[in-house]
Amino acid sequence: MNPRRKKRLSLALVLLVGLGLSLSLVMYALRSNIDLFYTPSEILQGKGESHEMPFVGQRLRIGGMVMPGSVKRDPKNLQVSFKIYDARGAILVTYNGILPDLFREGQGVVAQGVMEANNVVNAKQVLAKHDEKYVPPEVEEAMKDNRKQPASSYVGNIKGNDHS
Repeated sequence: MNPRRKKRLSLALVLLVGLGLSLSLVMYALRSNIDLFYTPSEILQGKGESHEMPFVGQRLRIGGMVMPGSVKRDPKNLQVSFKIYDARGAILVTYNGILPDLFREGQGVVAQGVMEANNVVNAKQVLAKHDEKYVPPEVEEAMKDNRKQPASSYVGNIKGNDHS
């Protein structure tokens, strides 16, 4: 093989390996920062046609309505627990911090955190819905049947997370 050709081939191989390594590092970094959106019923029954269930330790976002009567505050610290429900289930969420001013029972929220055992979400951030004019499309679709029934009708759908 010609020395000039050999040099070009080795340069092309080094560039391809470097590009592949860079791409795999970027994909790995993005994978650890992706938070998938779930509704309470998707956590309980699985998401999509494959019924993919979130695993313990998975970062996720959960959206739904705050169940009336479920907000429990620890008087000694900022620990709060509440249930988020949708048309087919409810999930317990724990949060340590100051809740947004717009947070209240019966309002829509999105909690971002980590899935714990027994279908409990340990939230790192809680976002309260501002008004009826804007709702994220995922939350709007998941919650469209919610207003048809009172929150008390969902109590029987809570599985494995009754820490009242």
